[in-house]
Amino acid sequence: MIDNNTVNSIFDAKVVDPAGNAIGTVKQVYLDNDSGQPLFASVSTGLFGSSESFVPLQDADYVGDQLRVGYDKDKIKGAPRIDADGDLTEQEQDRIFDYYGTGTGTGTGTGTAGTDTAPGYGTDGAVDSAAANGTTGAGHDTSGPDTDDAMTRSEERLNVGTQQVQAGRARLRKHVVTEQQTVTVPVQHEELRVETEPITDANVGDALDGPAMSEEEHEVVLSEERVVVDKETVPVERVRVGKETVTEQQQVSEDVSHEEINLDEDGTTRR
Repeated sequence: MIDNNTVNSIFDAKVVDPAGNAIGTVKQVYLDNDSGQPLFASVSTGLFGSSESFVPLQDADYVGDQLRVGYDKDKIKGAPRIDADGDLTEQEQDRIFDYYGTGTGTGTGTGTAGTDTAPGYGTDGAVDSAAANGTTGAGHDTSGPDTDDAMTRSEERLNVGTQQVQAGRARLRKHVVTEQQTVTVPVQHEELRVETEPITDANVGDALDGPAMSEEEHEVVLSEERVVVDKETVPVERVRVGKETVTEQQQVSEDVSHEEINLDEDGTTRR
């Protein structure tokens, strides 16, 4: 149920019908002139420029951030469209009441004593609308015919912050790569070499030691080095993944609106 405690929350709320279909957003709330209780809201559906559809709030509920009304989407979109220019005339109110079948309301409410006015009507028969901050009457910071002699100028400001999000993952993985290496190794081997020496007084004894003539053979063993290859696995280094925080500047651009107040005096406009 929408009452004085929840009326401020429904401005700019999303409006849905009983089936959950989106209809539009709340732009104005119209109050009972005597009790201040919400009567109905104007809903902007994005059609026909600045005109808005009106829907009664008697069966509406505010759940989460949505205003759930008691009429379906087609019914509301077919409601009389009235320019959102402040209070409603008595004729405009009658069109709305007749459309939803709730009666004209004339003479049926608890109006001001001595007048024939219904809930939501002033002494001139007009329903008062709540401004964008949910307040009515003089002395509040709203712009309208019943406010005080000051205007509130508002502006939008950017509130920029940061949030931590996961940007990616990194992991270490190792695999075996085989490559060919060439190493030069010096190796030695023995070769035969025939040497002759003349007979001298120093070696004549060895030369004549044995028969004068004979057949014989001498065997010489030759040696050589051969390359032997062996492999061993040894640790060479350790690798780990570390993180470091890098700060960089990013620019954020967004449109912001602000109000400006002009003073019209003797045909001269001053800001």
